[in-house]
Amino acid sequence: MKSHKFSIVFLSSALLFLIACSTYKYKATDKVYKNNAKSFAKIIAATPPKNQQIDSLFNEQYFVGTTNMGIRKANFVMIHHTAQDSLGQTLRTFTIPRTGTSSHYVVSRDGKVVQMVNDYLRAQHAGAGKWGQVTDMNSCSIGIEMDNNGTTDVWTDAQITSLCALLKTLKKKYSIPTANFIGHADFAPGRKNDPKNFPWKTLAQQGYGLWYDDVLDSVPENFDPMVGLKVIGYNLQRPNYAIEAFKIHYIQSDITPILTDFDKRVLYNLYKKNL
Repeated sequence: MKSHKFSIVFLSSALLFLIACSTYKYKATDKVYKNNAKSFAKIIAATPPKNQQIDSLFNEQYFVGTTNMGIRKANFVMIHHTAQDSLGQTLRTFTIPRTGTSSHYVVSRDGKVVQMVNDYLRAQHAGAGKWGQVTDMNSCSIGIEMDNNGTTDVWTDAQITSLCALLKTLKKKYSIPTANFIGHADFAPGRKNDPKNFPWKTLAQQGYGLWYDDVLDSVPENFDPMVGLKVIGYNLQRPNYAIEAFKIHYIQSDITPILTDFDKRVLYNLYKKNL
């Protein structure tokens, strides 16, 4: 009898395992990820490093392994909205080679968090842009995609709660400065507008990004708004785009590329926080 019960339990477990394997959509892409990681590991482990000869050197070059080294450590977090209609659609986009895009994390509307790239590896989420002196944001940031179509979707409490829990871990683990939690629009003015209508104030209250004070000082006559934008981090190559990106983040109710008196007071307040 015991043997019979054991056989039933074993067969049931095996059946559940087979069902789970057959219904898991991302088995093939997980395999590609693992193979890519193995290839990266071989490149890193090679001594001397391959394809790193100094061609113009007219002297001897040789390799001595140091005891003091580390791996990539993010210094920024960039938040996006997916501009897609579901978590499944976003995961599909990020698992198709031809899209060329990825992100470290995706936070779904119901609060589920999907990690897609190891924190220590470079995801392809930021693209072209500039923030301060940083032009290759992919190499120094963690990308987080928020499951939101960017038009009709609202930000859910479950989603923002999960995001803040994730940001708490990332900030502590990698010592990310408070000012270095930014949006895609901040980095790529005119090219990107995400995340739109995002609760940045809620994040800032927990230490993830800066926000302006409730009481704002008047703006000195000699204050140059363009200097303020530059100090915060915005790229001034196209000033109208920089103003628009600033307002997407901090004003939201009006994102026209014109600074009102209130906008200038907000800008001046944030400028002082960044000095």
